[in-house]
Amino acid sequence: MYIDTHAHLNDERLLPLVQQIAADMDKDQLSHVINVGWDLNSSKKAIEIAEKNESMFAIIGIHPHDSSKTEQNDYKLLYDFSKNKKVVGYGEIGLDFFHNLSPKEIQEKVFKDQIEIAFSAKLPLVLHVREAYQLAYDILKEMNKFLDYGLVLHCYSGSSDMVKKFSEFDAYFSLGGAITFKNAKKENVASEIPEERLLLETDCPYMTPVPKRGEVNYPKYIKYVGDKLAEWFPDRDIARTTSDNALRIFSRMR
Repeated sequence: MYIDTHAHLNDERLLPLVQQIAADMDKDQLSHVINVGWDLNSSKKAIEIAEKNESMFAIIGIHPHDSSKTEQNDYKLLYDFSKNKKVVGYGEIGLDFFHNLSPKEIQEKVFKDQIEIAFSAKLPLVLHVREAYQLAYDILKEMNKFLDYGLVLHCYSGSSDMVKKFSEFDAYFSLGGAITFKNAKKENVASEIPEERLLLETDCPYMTPVPKRGEVNYPKYIKYVGDKLAEWFPDRDIARTTSDNALRIFSRMR
């Protein structure tokens, strides 16, 4: 059975399908699905979905795209959300210098603020990083005392060298549909990730894996990500190992 550690059933395209997705989880070889917020409203919706579905959980936070919309009271509300027993992580937070939908300096400030909130809430961090891996590493190194509850690099797209750097923090690395793309060339990077720090995700409805690329993504398509890793590492039990890893870092699911 797989665990989809990063889904967005709180997205308007998937929200009407939540109950059917939940009903099909056993058939689709899914034991858990974690829905991730990107702002206050989507975080609240992720919690609502989790409360209605025993095998679904929530991650709350403000995405770097939405950093410039953040108000001080948002942090208090997110901390209050964190007390819900179905909330298992804090994210997706970080830096996105590819799209730059919020000014870089504001992204940095909101990232740092939320690292501290996650620490206060005793939750692992779930990071969204794009075109900013070195700076994200530098910030984490500076704020190392706030990393007691672990961290995950969602949809990891960095280099093998950065795997080694983030491993200084005992980071987990989550891989999704992008590794199935024709020109991805991610096998060397995946081979650098310690087996006990590897996670799987769909990031649905985005990042649909081959052979479904071009369609809306669903949690059930995580099997295609697992199949690609099984091609690269035929001696591993990908589903069991990555699920065990997910239950370790997201310990509230146990």
